[in-house]
Amino acid sequence: MPAAPPSAGRAWEGHPRGSNAYRRILVALACAGVATFAQLYSVQGVLPLISADLGVSAADAALTVSAATVGLALAVIPWSAAADRIGRLRAMYFAVIGATVFGLIVPLMPNLSAILVVRFFEGVSLGGIPALALAYLTEEVHKLHAGIAAGTYVAGTSIGGLLGRVVAGPVGDFAGWRIGVLAVSLLSGLAAVGFILLAPRQRGFAKRSKHDGGPGLAGRLLANLRNPALLVLYAQGLLLMGGFVAVYNYLGFRLGADPFFLPATLTSLLFLAYLAGTFSSRFAGGLSARLGRRRVLAGGTSVMIVGVALTMAPWLPVILLGLLVLTAGFFAAHAMASGWTPVLAKTGPAQAAALYNLFYYIGSSLIGWCGGIVFQSLGWDALALMVIVLAGLAMVLAWLALRRHTDAGIGAG
Repeated sequence: MPAAPPSAGRAWEGHPRGSNAYRRILVALACAGVATFAQLYSVQGVLPLISADLGVSAADAALTVSAATVGLALAVIPWSAAADRIGRLRAMYFAVIGATVFGLIVPLMPNLSAILVVRFFEGVSLGGIPALALAYLTEEVHKLHAGIAAGTYVAGTSIGGLLGRVVAGPVGDFAGWRIGVLAVSLLSGLAAVGFILLAPRQRGFAKRSKHDGGPGLAGRLLANLRNPALLVLYAQGLLLMGGFVAVYNYLGFRLGADPFFLPATLTSLLFLAYLAGTFSSRFAGGLSARLGRRRVLAGGTSVMIVGVALTMAPWLPVILLGLLVLTAGFFAAHAMASGWTPVLAKTGPAQAAALYNLFYYIGSSLIGWCGGIVFQSLGWDALALMVIVLAGLAMVLAWLALRRHTDAGIGAG
Protein backbone atom coordinates (compact mmCIF):
# COMPACT_ATOMS: atom_id res chain seq x y z
CA MET A 1 0.00 0.00 0.00
CA PRO A 2 1.54 3.35 -0.95
CA ALA A 3 2.42 5.73 1.81
CA ALA A 4 0.31 8.80 2.31
CA PRO A 5 2.06 12.12 2.71
CA PRO A 6 2.44 13.61 6.16
CA SER A 7 0.01 16.29 7.22
CA ALA A 8 0.66 19.47 5.33
CA GLY A 9 2.48 22.23 7.12
CA ARG A 10 4.14 20.13 9.82
CA ALA A 11 6.25 17.04 10.21
CA TRP A 12 4.43 13.80 10.88
CA GLU A 13 4.62 13.02 14.60
CA GLY A 14 2.61 9.81 14.72
CA HIS A 15 -0.88 8.84 15.80
CA PRO A 16 -1.55 9.83 19.41
CA ARG A 17 -2.67 7.34 22.00
CA GLY A 18 -6.45 7.02 22.09
CA SER A 19 -7.01 7.87 18.43
CA ASN A 20 -8.87 5.46 16.16
CA ALA A 21 -5.79 4.90 14.01
CA TYR A 22 -3.68 4.16 17.11
CA ARG A 23 -6.16 1.53 18.24
CA ARG A 24 -6.33 0.01 14.76
CA ILE A 25 -2.54 -0.26 14.62
CA LEU A 26 -2.44 -2.11 17.93
CA VAL A 27 -5.25 -4.50 16.99
CA ALA A 28 -3.78 -5.11 13.53
CA LEU A 29 -0.33 -5.85 14.94
CA ALA A 30 -1.89 -8.11 17.56
CA CYS A 31 -3.48 -10.05 14.68
CA ALA A 32 -0.10 -10.16 12.93
CA GLY A 33 1.48 -11.42 16.14
CA VAL A 34 -1.11 -14.18 16.41
CA ALA A 35 -0.68 -15.16 12.76
CA THR A 36 3.10 -15.27 13.11
CA PHE A 37 3.75 -16.81 16.48
CA ALA A 38 0.89 -19.30 16.49
CA GLN A 39 2.40 -20.90 13.37
CA LEU A 40 6.00 -20.50 14.44
CA TYR A 41 5.57 -22.39 17.70
CA SER A 42 2.59 -24.67 17.00
CA VAL A 43 4.87 -27.70 16.75
CA GLN A 44 6.31 -26.96 20.19
CA GLY A 45 3.01 -28.00 21.73
CA VAL A 46 3.22 -31.44 20.08
CA LEU A 47 6.95 -32.23 20.23
CA PRO A 48 6.49 -35.44 22.25
CA LEU A 49 3.86 -36.57 19.71
CA ILE A 50 6.19 -35.79 16.79
CA SER A 51 9.01 -37.64 18.53
CA ALA A 52 6.84 -40.73 19.03
CA ASP A 53 5.23 -40.66 15.58
CA LEU A 54 8.46 -40.18 13.62
CA GLY A 55 10.64 -42.26 15.95
CA VAL A 56 13.16 -39.50 16.66
CA SER A 57 14.80 -38.10 19.81
CA ALA A 58 13.60 -35.06 21.76
CA ALA A 59 16.43 -32.91 20.35
CA ASP A 60 15.64 -34.05 16.78
CA ALA A 61 11.93 -33.34 17.24
CA ALA A 62 12.86 -29.87 18.50
CA LEU A 63 14.53 -29.23 15.13
CA THR A 64 11.02 -28.62 13.79
CA VAL A 65 11.04 -25.47 15.95
CA SER A 66 14.64 -24.57 15.12
CA ALA A 67 14.18 -24.99 11.34
CA ALA A 68 11.52 -22.29 11.32
CA THR A 69 13.41 -19.96 13.64
CA VAL A 70 16.59 -20.33 11.56
CA GLY A 71 14.62 -19.42 8.44
CA LEU A 72 13.14 -16.45 10.25
CA ALA A 73 16.55 -15.31 11.52
CA LEU A 74 18.07 -15.45 8.03
CA ALA A 75 15.14 -13.60 6.48
CA VAL A 76 14.70 -10.59 8.75
CA ILE A 77 17.42 -8.49 7.09
CA PRO A 78 16.26 -9.18 3.50
CA TRP A 79 12.71 -8.38 4.60
CA SER A 80 13.86 -5.07 6.11
CA ALA A 81 15.64 -4.18 2.86
CA ALA A 82 12.58 -5.03 0.80
CA ALA A 83 10.39 -2.97 3.11
CA ASP A 84 12.58 0.10 2.57
CA ARG A 85 11.60 -0.09 -1.09
CA ILE A 86 7.99 -1.31 -1.10
CA GLY A 87 6.80 -0.18 2.33
CA ARG A 88 6.42 -1.85 5.69
CA LEU A 89 2.80 -2.84 5.24
CA ARG A 90 3.10 -4.31 1.77
CA ALA A 91 6.08 -6.40 2.84
CA MET A 92 4.17 -7.64 5.89
CA TYR A 93 1.20 -8.55 3.68
CA PHE A 94 3.42 -10.74 1.49
CA ALA A 95 5.04 -12.28 4.56
CA VAL A 96 1.87 -13.28 6.36
CA ILE A 97 0.22 -14.70 3.23
CA GLY A 98 3.31 -16.75 2.33
CA ALA A 99 3.61 -18.08 5.87
CA THR A 100 -0.01 -19.21 5.88
CA VAL A 101 0.50 -21.15 2.65
CA PHE A 102 3.60 -22.96 3.96
CA GLY A 103 1.85 -23.60 7.27
CA LEU A 104 -0.90 -25.47 5.46
CA ILE A 105 1.68 -27.63 3.67
CA VAL A 106 3.62 -28.74 6.79
CA PRO A 107 1.13 -31.42 7.95
CA LEU A 108 1.27 -33.06 4.49
CA MET A 109 4.99 -33.81 4.66
CA PRO A 110 5.82 -37.53 5.08
CA ASN A 111 9.03 -37.46 7.16
CA LEU A 112 11.21 -35.28 9.37
CA SER A 113 13.52 -34.11 6.56
CA ALA A 114 10.62 -32.87 4.43
CA ILE A 115 8.99 -31.23 7.43
CA LEU A 116 12.19 -29.37 8.24
CA VAL A 117 12.48 -28.01 4.69
CA VAL A 118 8.93 -26.66 4.66
CA ARG A 119 9.26 -25.31 8.19
CA PHE A 120 12.41 -23.47 7.11
CA PHE A 121 10.55 -21.68 4.32
CA GLU A 122 7.63 -21.03 6.61
CA GLY A 123 10.10 -19.31 8.92
CA VAL A 124 11.52 -17.29 6.02
CA SER A 125 8.03 -15.99 5.29
CA LEU A 126 7.25 -15.33 8.93
CA GLY A 127 10.41 -13.24 9.22
CA GLY A 128 8.67 -10.31 7.56
CA ILE A 129 6.44 -9.65 10.58
CA PRO A 130 8.84 -9.34 13.54
CA ALA A 131 11.42 -7.72 11.24
CA LEU A 132 9.06 -4.87 10.38
CA ALA A 133 6.31 -4.60 12.99
CA LEU A 134 8.24 -2.43 15.44
CA ALA A 135 9.68 -0.23 12.68
CA TYR A 136 6.15 0.29 11.35
CA LEU A 137 4.88 1.00 14.85
CA THR A 138 7.72 3.44 15.59
CA GLU A 139 6.98 5.39 12.40
CA GLU A 140 3.21 5.51 12.89
CA VAL A 141 2.77 6.01 16.66
CA HIS A 142 3.68 9.17 18.55
CA LYS A 143 7.06 8.72 20.25
CA LEU A 144 5.62 9.49 23.70
CA HIS A 145 3.51 6.35 23.43
CA ALA A 146 5.93 4.11 21.54
CA GLY A 147 6.98 2.16 24.65
CA ILE A 148 3.38 1.39 25.60
CA ALA A 149 2.51 0.46 22.02
CA ALA A 150 5.54 -1.84 21.74
CA GLY A 151 4.51 -3.57 24.95
CA THR A 152 1.02 -4.08 23.53
CA TYR A 153 2.45 -5.59 20.34
CA VAL A 154 4.62 -8.00 22.33
CA ALA A 155 1.51 -8.93 24.33
CA GLY A 156 -0.12 -9.86 21.01
CA THR A 157 2.81 -12.05 20.09
CA SER A 158 2.48 -13.87 23.42
CA ILE A 159 -1.20 -14.55 22.69
CA GLY A 160 -0.19 -15.94 19.31
CA GLY A 161 2.41 -18.20 20.85
CA LEU A 162 -0.12 -19.37 23.42
CA LEU A 163 -2.87 -20.12 20.90
CA GLY A 164 -0.53 -22.06 18.63
CA ARG A 165 0.50 -24.37 21.43
CA VAL A 166 -2.77 -24.86 23.30
CA VAL A 167 -4.70 -25.52 20.08
CA ALA A 168 -2.13 -27.90 18.57
CA GLY A 169 -1.65 -29.90 21.77
CA PRO A 170 -5.20 -31.01 22.62
CA VAL A 171 -6.21 -31.39 18.96
CA GLY A 172 -3.00 -33.32 18.31
CA ASP A 173 -3.57 -35.59 21.30
CA PHE A 174 -7.04 -36.43 19.97
CA ALA A 175 -6.48 -36.54 16.19
CA GLY A 176 -2.71 -36.65 15.69
CA TRP A 177 -0.09 -33.91 15.61
CA ARG A 178 -0.64 -33.23 11.90
CA ILE A 179 -4.27 -32.24 12.45
CA GLY A 180 -3.22 -30.17 15.44
CA VAL A 181 -0.73 -28.19 13.37
CA LEU A 182 -3.26 -27.83 10.54
CA ALA A 183 -5.82 -26.36 12.94
CA VAL A 184 -3.30 -23.71 14.01
CA SER A 185 -2.51 -22.83 10.40
CA LEU A 186 -6.21 -22.25 9.68
CA LEU A 187 -6.50 -20.06 12.79
CA SER A 188 -3.43 -18.10 11.69
CA GLY A 189 -4.99 -17.55 8.27
CA LEU A 190 -7.97 -15.85 9.92
CA ALA A 191 -5.64 -13.65 11.97
CA ALA A 192 -3.74 -12.72 8.80
CA VAL A 193 -6.96 -11.53 7.21
CA GLY A 194 -7.65 -9.41 10.30
CA PHE A 195 -4.22 -7.80 10.04
CA ILE A 196 -4.64 -6.96 6.34
CA LEU A 197 -8.08 -5.42 6.86
CA LEU A 198 -7.31 -3.43 10.01
CA ALA A 199 -3.82 -1.96 9.53
CA PRO A 200 -4.14 1.76 8.66
CA ARG A 201 -2.19 3.12 5.73
CA GLN A 202 1.35 4.33 6.32
CA ARG A 203 2.00 7.99 6.99
CA GLY A 204 5.45 7.98 8.55
CA PHE A 205 7.16 5.80 5.95
CA ALA A 206 9.50 7.39 3.40
CA LYS A 207 10.41 5.10 0.50
CA ARG A 208 14.13 4.58 0.00
CA SER A 209 15.84 4.00 -3.30
CA LYS A 210 19.42 3.43 -4.36
CA HIS A 211 19.59 7.07 -5.41
CA ASP A 212 18.75 8.40 -1.96
CA GLY A 213 21.44 10.01 0.11
CA GLY A 214 22.77 8.37 3.23
CA PRO A 215 24.18 4.90 3.76
CA GLY A 216 22.93 1.90 1.82
CA LEU A 217 21.71 -1.33 3.36
CA ALA A 218 25.21 -2.57 4.20
CA GLY A 219 26.08 0.79 5.70
CA ARG A 220 22.97 0.85 7.87
CA LEU A 221 23.63 -2.67 9.08
CA LEU A 222 27.25 -1.90 9.90
CA ALA A 223 26.29 1.32 11.68
CA ASN A 224 23.92 -0.60 13.92
CA LEU A 225 26.47 -3.35 14.55
CA ARG A 226 28.99 -0.70 15.62
CA ASN A 227 26.54 0.83 18.10
CA PRO A 228 27.52 -0.59 21.54
CA ALA A 229 24.08 -0.01 23.04
CA LEU A 230 22.40 -1.93 20.22
CA LEU A 231 24.87 -4.79 20.56
CA VAL A 232 23.86 -5.13 24.21
CA LEU A 233 20.18 -5.19 23.22
CA TYR A 234 20.95 -7.86 20.61
CA ALA A 235 22.65 -9.88 23.32
CA GLN A 236 19.44 -9.65 25.37
CA GLY A 237 17.47 -11.17 22.54
CA LEU A 238 19.96 -13.97 21.91
CA LEU A 239 20.52 -15.02 25.53
CA LEU A 240 17.04 -14.53 26.98
CA MET A 241 15.12 -15.99 24.06
CA GLY A 242 17.49 -18.93 23.80
CA GLY A 243 16.97 -19.84 27.43
CA PHE A 244 13.23 -19.26 27.27
CA VAL A 245 12.74 -21.55 24.26
CA ALA A 246 14.95 -24.23 25.80
CA VAL A 247 12.66 -24.36 28.85
CA TYR A 248 9.50 -24.59 26.77
CA ASN A 249 10.97 -27.10 24.30
CA TYR A 250 11.82 -29.70 26.92
CA LEU A 251 9.55 -29.14 29.92
CA GLY A 252 6.85 -31.21 28.20
CA PHE A 253 9.28 -34.11 27.91
CA ARG A 254 10.15 -33.82 31.60
CA LEU A 255 6.53 -33.74 32.71
CA GLY A 256 5.54 -36.59 30.39
CA ALA A 257 8.07 -38.89 32.07
CA ASP A 258 8.56 -40.29 35.57
CA PRO A 259 7.32 -39.19 38.10
CA PHE A 260 4.68 -36.96 36.48
CA PHE A 261 3.46 -38.92 33.41
CA LEU A 262 1.28 -36.08 32.11
CA PRO A 263 -0.44 -36.69 28.72
CA ALA A 264 0.10 -34.31 25.79
CA THR A 265 -3.28 -32.62 26.35
CA LEU A 266 -2.23 -31.57 29.84
CA THR A 267 1.36 -30.64 28.99
CA SER A 268 0.09 -28.40 26.19
CA LEU A 269 -1.90 -26.50 28.81
CA LEU A 270 1.42 -25.45 30.31
CA PHE A 271 1.51 -22.85 27.58
CA LEU A 272 -1.36 -21.03 29.28
CA ALA A 273 1.51 -19.54 31.24
CA TYR A 274 1.92 -17.29 28.20
CA LEU A 275 -0.97 -15.26 29.60
CA ALA A 276 1.47 -14.06 32.24
CA GLY A 277 3.61 -12.71 29.40
CA THR A 278 0.59 -11.05 27.79
CA PHE A 279 0.03 -9.09 30.99
CA SER A 280 3.66 -8.43 31.90
CA SER A 281 4.73 -7.08 28.49
CA ARG A 282 1.87 -4.59 28.47
CA PHE A 283 2.51 -3.68 32.11
CA ALA A 284 6.23 -3.27 31.48
CA GLY A 285 5.55 -0.85 28.64
CA GLY A 286 3.64 1.47 30.98
CA LEU A 287 6.11 0.99 33.83
CA SER A 288 9.01 2.05 31.61
CA ALA A 289 7.50 5.51 31.31
CA ARG A 290 8.05 5.97 35.05
CA LEU A 291 11.14 3.91 35.83
CA GLY A 292 13.00 3.84 32.53
CA ARG A 293 13.61 0.91 30.23
CA ARG A 294 16.91 -0.17 31.79
CA ARG A 295 15.39 -0.76 35.23
CA VAL A 296 12.39 -2.59 33.81
CA LEU A 297 14.66 -4.69 31.59
CA ALA A 298 16.82 -5.71 34.54
CA GLY A 299 13.77 -6.33 36.70
CA GLY A 300 12.14 -8.54 34.08
CA THR A 301 15.32 -10.58 33.69
CA SER A 302 15.59 -11.01 37.47
CA VAL A 303 12.02 -12.30 37.59
CA MET A 304 12.82 -14.73 34.77
CA ILE A 305 15.79 -16.11 36.73
CA VAL A 306 13.63 -16.69 39.80
CA GLY A 307 11.08 -18.52 37.67
CA VAL A 308 13.66 -20.82 36.10
CA ALA A 309 15.01 -21.68 39.55
CA LEU A 310 11.51 -22.66 40.70
CA THR A 311 11.17 -25.18 37.85
CA MET A 312 13.97 -27.20 39.47
CA ALA A 313 11.63 -28.20 42.30
CA PRO A 314 10.31 -31.80 42.29
CA TRP A 315 6.69 -30.70 42.93
CA LEU A 316 4.35 -29.98 40.05
CA PRO A 317 2.60 -26.91 41.59
CA VAL A 318 5.97 -25.22 42.18
CA ILE A 319 7.10 -26.06 38.64
CA LEU A 320 3.92 -24.49 37.25
CA LEU A 321 4.42 -21.40 39.40
CA GLY A 322 7.99 -21.16 38.12
CA LEU A 323 6.77 -21.34 34.53
CA LEU A 324 4.36 -18.47 35.15
CA VAL A 325 7.07 -16.37 36.78
CA LEU A 326 9.75 -16.98 34.15
CA THR A 327 7.26 -16.26 31.34
CA ALA A 328 6.20 -12.97 32.91
CA GLY A 329 9.81 -11.95 33.40
CA PHE A 330 10.91 -12.92 29.91
CA PHE A 331 8.17 -11.02 28.11
CA ALA A 332 8.70 -7.90 30.22
CA ALA A 333 12.41 -7.96 29.34
CA HIS A 334 11.76 -8.72 25.68
CA ALA A 335 9.24 -5.87 25.41
CA MET A 336 11.86 -3.47 26.72
CA ALA A 337 14.76 -4.69 24.58
CA SER A 338 12.81 -5.01 21.32
CA GLY A 339 10.96 -1.71 21.70
CA TRP A 340 14.17 0.14 22.66
CA THR A 341 16.10 -1.10 19.62
CA PRO A 342 14.66 1.10 16.82
CA VAL A 343 14.68 4.10 19.19
CA LEU A 344 18.44 3.84 19.85
CA ALA A 345 19.27 3.28 16.18
CA LYS A 346 21.04 6.33 14.76
CA THR A 347 20.36 5.15 11.21
CA GLY A 348 18.21 2.43 9.69
CA PRO A 349 15.66 1.66 12.44
CA ALA A 350 14.19 -1.14 10.33
CA GLN A 351 17.63 -2.75 10.03
CA ALA A 352 18.23 -2.28 13.76
CA ALA A 353 14.98 -4.10 14.52
CA ALA A 354 15.85 -6.77 11.96
CA LEU A 355 19.23 -7.36 13.61
CA TYR A 356 17.54 -7.70 17.00
CA ASN A 357 15.30 -10.38 15.53
CA LEU A 358 18.27 -12.04 13.84
CA PHE A 359 20.05 -12.49 17.19
CA TYR A 360 16.77 -13.29 18.94
CA TYR A 361 16.03 -16.21 16.65
CA ILE A 362 19.62 -17.38 16.47
CA GLY A 363 19.31 -17.74 20.23
CA SER A 364 16.01 -19.56 19.84
CA SER A 365 17.44 -21.95 17.24
CA LEU A 366 20.88 -22.63 18.67
CA ILE A 367 20.33 -22.50 22.41
CA GLY A 368 16.89 -24.06 22.07
CA TRP A 369 18.47 -27.08 20.34
CA CYS A 370 21.57 -27.24 22.57
CA GLY A 371 19.31 -27.26 25.60
CA GLY A 372 18.05 -30.64 24.42
CA ILE A 373 21.56 -32.05 24.45
CA VAL A 374 22.05 -30.80 28.00
CA PHE A 375 18.65 -32.13 29.08
CA GLN A 376 19.18 -35.58 27.57
CA SER A 377 22.72 -35.87 28.93
CA LEU A 378 22.52 -34.23 32.37
CA GLY A 379 18.86 -33.77 33.24
CA TRP A 380 16.52 -30.88 33.93
CA ASP A 381 18.50 -29.18 36.69
CA ALA A 382 21.51 -28.81 34.39
CA LEU A 383 19.31 -27.24 31.70
CA ALA A 384 17.78 -24.84 34.23
CA LEU A 385 21.22 -23.80 35.50
CA MET A 386 22.33 -23.15 31.93
CA VAL A 387 19.37 -20.83 31.39
CA ILE A 388 20.01 -19.02 34.69
CA VAL A 389 23.63 -18.36 33.71
CA LEU A 390 22.60 -17.01 30.30
CA ALA A 391 19.95 -14.72 31.79
CA GLY A 392 22.36 -13.49 34.47
CA LEU A 393 24.94 -12.61 31.83
CA ALA A 394 22.30 -10.69 29.84
CA MET A 395 21.23 -8.73 32.92
CA VAL A 396 24.76 -7.71 33.88
CA LEU A 397 25.52 -6.58 30.33
CA ALA A 398 22.36 -4.47 30.14
CA TRP A 399 22.77 -2.89 33.56
CA LEU A 400 26.37 -1.85 33.00
CA ALA A 401 26.36 -0.94 29.32
CA LEU A 402 23.04 0.92 29.05
CA ARG A 403 23.55 3.18 32.07
CA ARG A 404 24.03 6.41 30.11
CA HIS A 405 20.80 5.90 28.17
CA THR A 406 18.62 5.64 31.27
CA ASP A 407 17.77 9.30 31.66
CA ALA A 408 17.42 10.15 27.99
CA GLY A 409 13.64 10.53 28.29
CA ILE A 410 10.77 8.25 27.45
CA GLY A 411 12.11 7.49 24.01
CA ALA A 412 15.33 5.99 25.33
CA GLY A 413 15.39 5.43 29.04
